[in-house]
Amino acid sequence: MNGHVLVLGGARSGKTGFAERLAMRAGQTPLYLATAQALDAEMRERVKLHQQQRHGRFATLEEPLAVPAALRAAARKHDVILVDCLTLWITNLLGANRNVAEAVEELAAALAQIDTARIILVSNEVGLGIVPDNALARTFRDLAGSAHQRLAEICAEVHFIVAGLPMTLKGPRLTESSTELPRAEG
Repeated sequence: MNGHVLVLGGARSGKTGFAERLAMRAGQTPLYLATAQALDAEMRERVKLHQQQRHGRFATLEEPLAVPAALRAAARKHDVILVDCLTLWITNLLGANRNVAEAVEELAAALAQIDTARIILVSNEVGLGIVPDNALARTFRDLAGSAHQRLAEICAEVHFIVAGLPMTLKGPRLTESSTELPRAEG
């Protein structure tokens, strides 16, 4: 089994911060693989805020569609890669009329091949709320749920973040101190 990690949680649950702390502890040359596309002012502001919060600790690669190929290439240079986030990637795939199930299988195959870098995947858990009222939203929810199940199956660790607190679903239990970043002096 590989050492890859899946981090799930709701919107604003703290999943990205948790994943960033894991990444900073996992390697010396971390890469942040961003799947977001800043198509409007609100999203551009979100991307800018995320970049500022990383304080230059990560190299950044923006890749909205070809995540498996980007991971294979990046694993040659980086020892840890944080992918944020899979649900945006699925959205991008749907918008490009790509086969999401095939893309998830391609991602799973890439993860199985990558043993030179630890991959940390971040994704929104969207299946805990009400049943969506339209077919596209239900399709998205179902595709995300299937992707999460497939990736959880092959990842060594799976964490679910609620209110900033990690619940370990698979792999070693973490303590708060094991996921803290060193504080900047000054």
